[in-house]
Amino acid sequence: MFSITVRDHIMIAHSFHGEVFGPAQRLHGATFLVDATFRREQLDEDNIVVDIGLATQELGAVVGELNYRNLDDEPDFSGINTSTEYLAKVVADRLAERIHKGALGENAKGIAAITVTLHESHIAWASYERAL
Repeated sequence: MFSITVRDHIMIAHSFHGEVFGPAQRLHGATFLVDATFRREQLDEDNIVVDIGLATQELGAVVGELNYRNLDDEPDFSGINTSTEYLAKVVADRLAERIHKGALGENAKGIAAITVTLHESHIAWASYERAL
């Protein structure tokens, strides 16, 4: 399996519901490094997984929709605990939509899977992997 990874970051505010979250139940900020890894069985006719420039651009557009937002105020996240794991899924699903619509080029439709990893710090991160 071949892969490439592109990186961006987001800064958000949010709060959580539930005793398991302790002090994070209060409104707080988070900054995440966001890695998106694209995988495919075979390289395309240009011998690439996907155009890195387009992948970087589309990841930037997806995280741009979340950046500098209080997710508690966003209708898409109403009543949802926007955990690191959950946000990784949101980013992966939104990237998958863009691939299906052709935003990463026609050859990107050969991508088999995406993994999105949100790094909370140098010692903690969460990922979500999905097939296409």
